[in-house]
Amino acid sequence: MNKVVEVDSLKSLLKDGITIMIGGFLGCGTPEKLVDLVIDMNIKNLTIIGNDTSFVDKGIGRLIANNQVKKVIASHIGTNAETGRLMNEEKMEVELSPQGTLIERIRAGGFGLGGVLTETGVGTLVEENKQKINVGEKEYLLELPLKADIGFIKGSIVDKFGNVYYKGTTKNFNPMIAMASDKVIVEAESLVNTGEIKQESVMTPGVLIDYIVKGDE
Repeated sequence: MNKVVEVDSLKSLLKDGITIMIGGFLGCGTPEKLVDLVIDMNIKNLTIIGNDTSFVDKGIGRLIANNQVKKVIASHIGTNAETGRLMNEEKMEVELSPQGTLIERIRAGGFGLGGVLTETGVGTLVEENKQKINVGEKEYLLELPLKADIGFIKGSIVDKFGNVYYKGTTKNFNPMIAMASDKVIVEAESLVNTGEIKQESVMTPGVLIDYIVKGDE
């Protein structure tokens, strides 16, 4: 199977109401070309899962500014005033999850776990409507796994089988998102032949990748 495709060939995968996980930390490591595709198609009622909602003019923030998102699950929204406005006006649902908890929930979804026990949020608004479990003398919140229909990730170097290397902090949530999404699309900053990435440098194995798109230079 040739995984390297033109971005327009992915249109059949994108439909109103799906859940998409998107890698990145304030836009660093976010596949902007794939975000462009969703905007161009004007897909609506999306549930978006990511570390944050970036800025109004970057990454996830552009989808929110374009009124394509019905719900966002993220660790913070403070850098995007539009997210806060839509939340306060009850035009978009926002589920805030502490950053460490969020990535563990995504990991749990990818690894087939039933949930994560954490002390983070006990005694705060975070515990609202969540099950508590006592282990020994400590009380924990049960945080449920997160999965997505589609995962958008970005790789610094990607080979044609889909093996991915991330440079520096562009790695962030991307490897876990690749584990927790039913279909995974990687936007390659640099696309190389299979075998050109050293085995010990592979951070996301190609077996997890369904489609590869060459990013803009």
